[in-house]
Amino acid sequence: MTVLATADQLADARAARAAIRAGHAEPTSGVAVGLTQANLISVPADWAFETLLFAQRNPKPCPVLEVIEQGEVESRLAPGSDIRTDIGRYRIWRDGELAEEVADATAAWAEHPDLVSFLIGCSFTFESGLVEAGIPIRHQELGRNVPMYRTSVPCAPAGRLSGEMVVSMRPIAADRVADAVQISGRTPAVHGAPVHVGDPASLGVLDLARPDFGDAPEVRDGEVPVFWACGVTPQAAIMASKPPFAITHAPGYMFITDVPDAEYLV
Repeated sequence: MTVLATADQLADARAARAAIRAGHAEPTSGVAVGLTQANLISVPADWAFETLLFAQRNPKPCPVLEVIEQGEVESRLAPGSDIRTDIGRYRIWRDGELAEEVADATAAWAEHPDLVSFLIGCSFTFESGLVEAGIPIRHQELGRNVPMYRTSVPCAPAGRLSGEMVVSMRPIAADRVADAVQISGRTPAVHGAPVHVGDPASLGVLDLARPDFGDAPEVRDGEVPVFWACGVTPQAAIMASKPPFAITHAPGYMFITDVPDAEYLV
């Protein structure tokens, strides 16, 4: 059954995108609560099939919510949107290297009018369910970006694309970990249940205080680090596989859709 956003939710989403388009940029965790957020990766058309195949072979970190066809910039998940301007920060990649980070990707898009874009589920979507259950989100409390880490866990390759999984981490009180697993597990389209609980070294993460993306976490006594697969994984694949050109969101700065989180509950 299709779940429709309320008038207030739609107003929140459109106001958030309008503010971003006007130049306001901040991590979007906790913004437009109750509406689905998404990661972005845009690649030249001759890399599109491999990107889709990579996502299909790695659905936990790369759950595809929408494929935006070659040359198009409006998402069906947010009518009237423009994926070139409606994300707070973009990353421009050239030959696998981060060339620049910009607030507006229109000029970069013009270099490759054949871009095919993928909107990939984001763990920010299930955070509202955690908050409703009384499980605090530390990076929201501190006004920080969520910490994200490159792991030693390989993804299934697809043609020229390969790389390791990226995870996001949230410290959870030990007695609420089972609840966090159950709540996030109801939304497999936005990463679902955690991929790991506990020892970061098991994932190849050697220093929690030094995330590869986002801000350093604050883990308090009685809390356990809990790791979810992350939609920044395609960016790690870009770094490893070195396509000639790509545009992505900057980690933590998501595309806000008009689709309620409840649409993806199972």
